[in-house]
Amino acid sequence: MTLIPGETQPGFTELFAQLGLPNDEASIAQFIRQHAPLADDVLLHEAPFWSPQQAQMLKEEIRLDDDWAIVVDQLNAALRGKPRLEKI
Repeated sequence: MTLIPGETQPGFTELFAQLGLPNDEASIAQFIRQHAPLADDVLLHEAPFWSPQQAQMLKEEIRLDDDWAIVVDQLNAALRGKPRLEKI
């Protein structure tokens, strides 16, 4: 997913929408609480709670290393219990 020029950096709200998950702040926080901590030896896209389509999307965004990779990395850190510097 490439951003259209002039669009702002996507955040968790937009990522969760792209993943087909509830994307309000409370639902995102609940998802992270429910699935964290993700073991260090499990790649984000290999976590058992993703559908095949969700896993593929996450893997592809990291591979592309575009604007979406930043928020995928932030989700990865959040699921591993690492503190974030930004608000969800």
